Amino acid sequence: MRVSNIKYSDNCETYQIHGGEAISIDLQCGDSVEIVDVEGDQQCSVLAFDSKKSSILDSLSWITNPNNDSSKVSIDACSDMLKAILDHNQIKTNNLNGAELFSASNPADSRQSFNIDSDTLCVFDAKGGPMLVDQHNSPTEILINVLRAIPTNPSDRLPEPLAKTNKEIRVKNSSAVAYKVKAGEYIQIIDVEGRQCSDFQAFLAEDLKNNLDLHLDPTVTRSLMSASYPAPGTHDKFYNQNSVPLVEIIQDTVCRHDAFGLACNSKYYDDRGFPGHISCTDNFNKSLAKHGVAPRKNWVAVNLFFNTAIEECHSLTSDVSWSRPGDYVLFRAMDDLVCVSSACPDDTTSANGWNPTDIHVRIYDKTNTFSTATAFRPDPQTIPIMTKETGFHKNTSKLTKNFDNYNGYWLPLEYTNLGAIKEYWQCREGVAMIDLAPLRKFEVYGQDAEALMQYSITKDVRKLAIGQVVYSAMCYDNGCMVDDGTLYRLSENNFRWIGGSDDGGKLLRKIAKERKLDVRIKSSTDQLHNVAVQGPKSRETLAKIIWTPKLQTNLEELKWFRFTIGRIGGEFGIPVMVSRTGYSGELGYEVFAHPNDCEAVWDAIAEAGDEFGICPLGLNALDMLRIEAGLIFAGYEFCDQTDPFEAGIAFTVPLKTKEDDFSGKESLILRKNSPQRTLVGLELTSNEVALHGDGVYIGKQQVGIITSATRSPILMKNIALCRISVSESEIGNEVEVGKLDGHQKRLAATVVRFPFYDPEKTRVRM
Repeated sequence: MRVSNIKYSDNCETYQIHGGEAISIDLQCGDSVEIVDVEGDQQCSVLAFDSKKSSILDSLSWITNPNNDSSKVSIDACSDMLKAILDHNQIKTNNLNGAELFSASNPADSRQSFNIDSDTLCVFDAKGGPMLVDQHNSPTEILINVLRAIPTNPSDRLPEPLAKTNKEIRVKNSSAVAYKVKAGEYIQIIDVEGRQCSDFQAFLAEDLKNNLDLHLDPTVTRSLMSASYPAPGTHDKFYNQNSVPLVEIIQDTVCRHDAFGLACNSKYYDDRGFPGHISCTDNFNKSLAKHGVAPRKNWVAVNLFFNTAIEECHSLTSDVSWSRPGDYVLFRAMDDLVCVSSACPDDTTSANGWNPTDIHVRIYDKTNTFSTATAFRPDPQTIPIMTKETGFHKNTSKLTKNFDNYNGYWLPLEYTNLGAIKEYWQCREGVAMIDLAPLRKFEVYGQDAEALMQYSITKDVRKLAIGQVVYSAMCYDNGCMVDDGTLYRLSENNFRWIGGSDDGGKLLRKIAKERKLDVRIKSSTDQLHNVAVQGPKSRETLAKIIWTPKLQTNLEELKWFRFTIGRIGGEFGIPVMVSRTGYSGELGYEVFAHPNDCEAVWDAIAEAGDEFGICPLGLNALDMLRIEAGLIFAGYEFCDQTDPFEAGIAFTVPLKTKEDDFSGKESLILRKNSPQRTLVGLELTSNEVALHGDGVYIGKQQVGIITSATRSPILMKNIALCRISVSESEIGNEVEVGKLDGHQKRLAATVVRFPFYDPEKTRVRM
């Protein structure tokens, strides 16, 4: 689900659709339009209509030449979204004319453009459907850039309503508005033009009737939620002074707010040399007076869109707000409330970008259902996407409500009536299943596909057979890591890269462009979701349900780091790709399927594993498993300042045997010859668990840092992965983990071999 498929920049508007989607845009005389096929091979057509709903495709003034001349559009072949747009605009579906903008084989970043000579309704339809596991025709992104001859007024740029609204409230800049909401209603607070702070307060209507003005209290909320600011998900409520929850956060497109400051007040401005300046506190007092709320000199408030932070030196700092035009927070009222929202008047600092603007409030009926979501931006300037549900969410949401946002998707942390320890042991002793759908997938195909991957990753791709998988690092020119991941060879010129970051795909496209390679790199994350089936009983579980054709390796014969194409439910069942890979240190597999099939895939695996006590496994248990197995995690063991040697995966860099050049090779040779840091295992004598980021010391000198740590159930020890100075990395070396300021509290530890569990990897090879 997207926040909005539009981004504003001066007089330019950028709209985004993906394959299988359509959009209509009202255009005026003098506007110009550019359509961009971002990843290539994504077909898109355009239709144009005048005010009488007649086709005027021939009136478009083309700057470039579209791929095909205008042709008849078959309504039977139209997407559901296109049909809905035509129906909404009362456009007759007979005799439709459309122009195809791009071919089925089109380079990435291809562009078409035209000018508008008269007021026109343009409809853009991107083609696309489900991608099978052994294909690469993933529907991808189309961007439509509209340059307006007459720029729209920024104050009119509201996002589309999430549903039919009960009430629209405009809070003019430097003012506040009090309003009532009923229990269950939704409150959407929108930053209209971006970088505008908005204070929010709420009271129980029943309390005000009884002359009690108990308001939302950020300190109570922080204490109960164990978070500086609640967010959609598990920790999602704001409480009043009596610990009663008044609102819960359903959606948040910013996720960077302040919940520990006051609303601005007269003293704030007086002390800074601006006596008499209007304040949010003054505006609150005026607005709330009609509801019987007594005025006060200081109002505690939830400071939406306000960007503050506590520095290491314990000082409170602030900067320009993180919010952008149309960003919002969506609350749900948990009782009948009186609320107040302000548009902060501060023009004396950068808090509102030095220019106070409007806030807009929408109230939606309680009968609506809005999914819980936060905004995810692959790049800072891209159009945001709201947190998605994986194809397995219907299955997992029946088993737990404890989800966290991982890489733009909701994934379970733990399961009800199980917990991390039970889930862990079931994986070690039986079989467990893990939703890993957020892993990023990229289809890499074309005559230069092998050449691209040979240069882009550290492993020797020329040695990779069809049906084989290899684990590798992907590095920048300086030898530091972009990502780690697995490369699948589907055919001679068709690969699938699976990693943890969108940056992997970006680097592949950059290298392909620089080296002028004939290759396509298409995102397929939304077309392939995967569940890991891990544990000593995983083979017996999957062998019951995976059917493979004669020319594919059957499950019983599938070797480590190999994959096969098959089906669940016989020869005409659900198409799946099964690889013998995992992230647990146990015998295991990953099953890939289209999201439309995932619910049935999960149910089939669960039924097959029932005799072995199969259970789902969340991220908390997975973390214990992967640390014991010495498996690294982005943001913990490595980042873009870390090379593969420092990340503990030197085996992925075959400098002696890979003769071909690859990204970062020269830097990696220098780094290997002059190592500074390396990854080691630590065993702590204390029962207290170390934490990511804890310093590791010898005396007063810090020699390393904890990257990951856990209490190992099977080893009955506290263990940790640590990036440490090479000079102190010898096994048996004694160090200390620093807590508090690193010096006042120390935990004794010893450098040990890792992986901690099954270091010879005998279990995964079974």
